[in-house]
Amino acid sequence: MTGVLASQQIESLIATGAVSADVPFVDGQIQPASLDLRLGTVAYRVRASFLAGHGQSVAQRIDEFEMHRIDLAGGAVLEKGCVYVVPLMEALALPDDIQAIANAKSSTGRLDLLTRVITDGGVEFDRIARGYTGMLYAEICPRSFSVLVRPGMRLNQIRFRRGRAVLTDAELRDLHEAETLVSGGEPVIGEGLGFSVDLEPGQGGLVGYRAKPHTGVIDLDRIGAYNPSEFWDALRTDKGRLILDPGAFYILVSREAVHIPPGYAAEMAPYLAMVGEFRVHYAGFFDPGFGHAAAGGTGARGVLEVRCHEAPFVLEHGQTVGRLVYERMSEIPAQLYGAGIASNYQGQGLKLSKHFAS
Repeated sequence: MTGVLASQQIESLIATGAVSADVPFVDGQIQPASLDLRLGTVAYRVRASFLAGHGQSVAQRIDEFEMHRIDLAGGAVLEKGCVYVVPLMEALALPDDIQAIANAKSSTGRLDLLTRVITDGGVEFDRIARGYTGMLYAEICPRSFSVLVRPGMRLNQIRFRRGRAVLTDAELRDLHEAETLVSGGEPVIGEGLGFSVDLEPGQGGLVGYRAKPHTGVIDLDRIGAYNPSEFWDALRTDKGRLILDPGAFYILVSREAVHIPPGYAAEMAPYLAMVGEFRVHYAGFFDPGFGHAAAGGTGARGVLEVRCHEAPFVLEHGQTVGRLVYERMSEIPAQLYGAGIASNYQGQGLKLSKHFAS
């Protein structure tokens, strides 16, 4: 059956050897519609980001661009502004009818930690072709904060897909009629479900956060350990707008509450240049069940990870900033997002990553 593979189908891929690992898989690694990928024991500092390209291996490109290697066994700092390649513990031997797509996990994206999966022979980031057999590597570039990492940390996640199951606009409208995908007004549907930014002041006038340019290191194993004020500037406005600074990184929130029904998964589509000189959402997977039980079933708002590019840009309350592309699941997952599993962001509003104290 076509669609995104559910947790129990990912377990079958592991059982048949289509997905393997150097060390045993751990509890919580399989998510409702994805598998968390784990860092291996060494990081290679490289001169620049790269793709392997047709007929070449990542190992060959590392030999070409390596500056030095770092043993992660005892923990090591990956420095802001540098590019690293880390072999992952997981490897693939995909069947010919299954392809995969990777993305950063939510907490990774909220730290402005650019992480992308690359493969042997790969010509795109985060895209794994049908029938791929080989190792997986994470390219990591800390953008705002230096981070302390160790083997086994899970920064990326991978989804498996059989065929294409993206909903058409007509199917998306029908699903909204049946399931209420967004609350608070008519849905904006066009090659996905549009969403906008919320810049109406919340408690104390807060509308978002901007990463500070000079901070300490964040240990990714420390949960709720850091004072937000040491890493973030709180943003307040009573005008319903923000002027984004070039090169700055922001945490904002969507105006709409989003709902992903159990038989569907969603992905945040890449930003479109015509809506402004910025990118929204570096961590783009939304699992089945996101917002399903939150606030009486009315959805959960999406946190927006925003980076402004070449020119200052005025962002207005209610401005459309992106779209969610919905896909059918091949099967309904045995475990939904937020239902008895450690889902950090179910029912969320404006929220920093789990590493910061509330």
